[in-house]
Amino acid sequence: MDAPRTHALKCACGTVRGSVGHPELANRAICYCRDCQAFAHFLGRPGEILDARGGSDVIQILPQHLTFTQGIESVTCMRLTPNGLVRWHTSCCRTPIGNTLANPKLAFIGLLHNCLESAERSLDQSFGPVRTWVNTKSARGEPKPKSAGLGRTLGWFIRTVLRARLNGNYRLTPLFTSSGELIVTPRVLSSVERSELMRAVEIAGQ
Repeated sequence: MDAPRTHALKCACGTVRGSVGHPELANRAICYCRDCQAFAHFLGRPGEILDARGGSDVIQILPQHLTFTQGIESVTCMRLTPNGLVRWHTSCCRTPIGNTLANPKLAFIGLLHNCLESAERSLDQSFGPVRTWVNTKSARGEPKPKSAGLGRTLGWFIRTVLRARLNGNYRLTPLFTSSGELIVTPRVLSSVERSELMRAVEIAGQ
């Protein structure tokens, strides 16, 4: 079966809906980093977001391929630290959407699997299998998973993100204004809040 030209996106309660265009151009990775684990705990849904080893299934796409058709007013974001990734989620049901940089000129978003799960089409069917495993030292349990596919991810970045920077397609994004500002102001966690999340990550890994 040919890959579809779009894959549906929606939050758990259905308030936020949209689609991902050209899913065949995406890069798919599992990230085990503590920050991604902390984000899952921030949303109060680690059991739904993380796999048994604490990994997040991330679909990396260009923002120009992300479209919201409903509920974008319920899309918000946070940062674990003042200079950390911008982590997008919904305010209605706290479904994770994905991670971006604060600078739109480096145009990518790593979508979390939760907003892409569909009865009509599996992630494997639309985006292909996972080909990259990163930050495995932070995975739960022993032995740690093996890191693999980093070169593939770097190659994807060079082919897509830098090309969008050069041809101006980085400006095509629903998450930044035409002047390059985030559409909402991120909530930046305090050091105490972040320490509490990291403690929750540590406890979950025991």
